[in-house]
Amino acid sequence: MKITIEDLSKEYKNGKLALTDINLEIENGMFGLLGPNGAGKSTLMRILVTIMKPTTGSVKVNGFDLAKNRGEIRKMLGYLPQDFRFFTKLRTWEFLDYAASLSGLKNKKVRLQKVDEWLEKVGLFDVRERHANKLSGGMKRRLGIAQALIGDPQIIVVDEPTTGLDPEERIRFRNILSELSQKDVIILLSTHIVGDISSVCSDLALLDRGTLQFNGSPEKLVEKARGHVWQVNTSGVEYDLLKEKYAVISTIPSEDGWEVQLVGKEIDAKNAIEIEPNLEHAYVYFMEYLTEHNKF
Repeated sequence: MKITIEDLSKEYKNGKLALTDINLEIENGMFGLLGPNGAGKSTLMRILVTIMKPTTGSVKVNGFDLAKNRGEIRKMLGYLPQDFRFFTKLRTWEFLDYAASLSGLKNKKVRLQKVDEWLEKVGLFDVRERHANKLSGGMKRRLGIAQALIGDPQIIVVDEPTTGLDPEERIRFRNILSELSQKDVIILLSTHIVGDISSVCSDLALLDRGTLQFNGSPEKLVEKARGHVWQVNTSGVEYDLLKEKYAVISTIPSEDGWEVQLVGKEIDAKNAIEIEPNLEHAYVYFMEYLTEHNKF
């Protein structure tokens, strides 16, 4: 499987440019789309799942042209939108059965087996008879995940999938996607939560204000922040000054004040220690410094 995006742009009627000249190649496995709210991630997702048309540019999915072969592409897709909705009068299993039917599972016996299998996987089997609108927020999100995956799609597009999930639910979901990524499928995961990307994606793209700022492995992004992540033990006035001047990643109370992790080109603090960056450090460094100076 392969998705090829060339010179893709989207301009809304009010003149706002949501995407500008996006060029990407996405192949089998887990691909992360990272960026702040308003970066253009959801717009790109909607174009890829044929809900929205681009203003200019092209998209090809396994050789099919998005502009000419929308029906064929839709047959390959499983999609979880950020704003997931369902028929409130249906029970949990009934909604998932309906979603399975739409995905092409016509044999009722096989379909119902699939429904129970996915309800078990996402931890909803015990509430299968409950009306979907009576589920908790996290349960509704899990039901959305199940409906996106039940038809065994070749391309899985999930937009902010862990919103509303507790830590245990997020781990369960990431494990499901990791298992699926070993097959001949593309999983496109859009999020502003760095932890969702770092643990499962081998490749990622960074969007900011509708433009592609980075495309590569998480390790390559982390490398760009090396030498610019610091830990400082501080207190009092210096602590307040550091917060004003630098992007603070974390603040932990210590015996003498605060243990602060922050990013910056150079740190004006006498006891600053350079530390090894992780993906969260790299993302904050990018957002705070590199985009502003157009150096990425």
